Amino acid sequence: MFNGETKMNRRDFLASSSAIGAITILPFAARADGHMADSFATPAGDIKVHPVAHASIVLETPTGVIYVDPVGEPEIYSEFPAPDLILVTHEHGDHLNVETLAALAGASTPIVTNAGAHAKMTEAQQGNATILANGDSSDVLGLTIDAIPAYNTTEDRMKFHPQGRDNGYVLTWDGFKMYISGDTEGTPEMRALENIDLAFVCMNLPFTMDVAAAADAVAEFSPTAVYPYHYRGRDDGTQDPQAFADLIGDKAIVKMGNWYG
Repeated sequence: MFNGETKMNRRDFLASSSAIGAITILPFAARADGHMADSFATPAGDIKVHPVAHASIVLETPTGVIYVDPVGEPEIYSEFPAPDLILVTHEHGDHLNVETLAALAGASTPIVTNAGAHAKMTEAQQGNATILANGDSSDVLGLTIDAIPAYNTTEDRMKFHPQGRDNGYVLTWDGFKMYISGDTEGTPEMRALENIDLAFVCMNLPFTMDVAAAADAVAEFSPTAVYPYHYRGRDDGTQDPQAFADLIGDKAIVKMGNWYG
């Protein structure tokens, strides 16, 4: 078993390095500075996943380094390569910090975002940004990006993420599709996703959904592998990543990232 795998649960994982669908999940890859990352060998090339904190992710990909919802002190990104692309799902403070963005982005680093986050950015950041509404697509650095609706479906939570405002994203390389949920519940659009190789799915109440709802949605769209993320905030078991993994069972490989270490 490789580091980070919760158990041999997906098709018996076949082997310690296993080809499943469009990806091969490899043992942890070490950078020269000692930082460890999960590595996924895909037809397009290797993708390394670096959990940073809560909703923030750094991805080393065949088309460059992608920062997802980078917030927090800029120093926590100092061990990573500079971003070639930044994705912002929406304008909440745990997904967008304009000062952090200014410290991390270069003078011409492209940003993909929703309209609400764009409105809060500096003029320079806006000049580098592409706004995607729900359902829109764009090609950036040779990478196809689809904006997936991210919203609450439970009545008393709709004030947090109203329908039509926020984005999740599907990133597509050659034969490989990655889904990043942003803040959402298990919407029809999430459940209708197809051929997702790797997913990042949020779960935290009261803002998104609990582990049972997240696991139910994941079981329906059936990614090959999934990270629970964005789950810190309650200690009542409703957003326990191991409980999520237990509910998923053999429906997907559940990967555990060190989001809160």
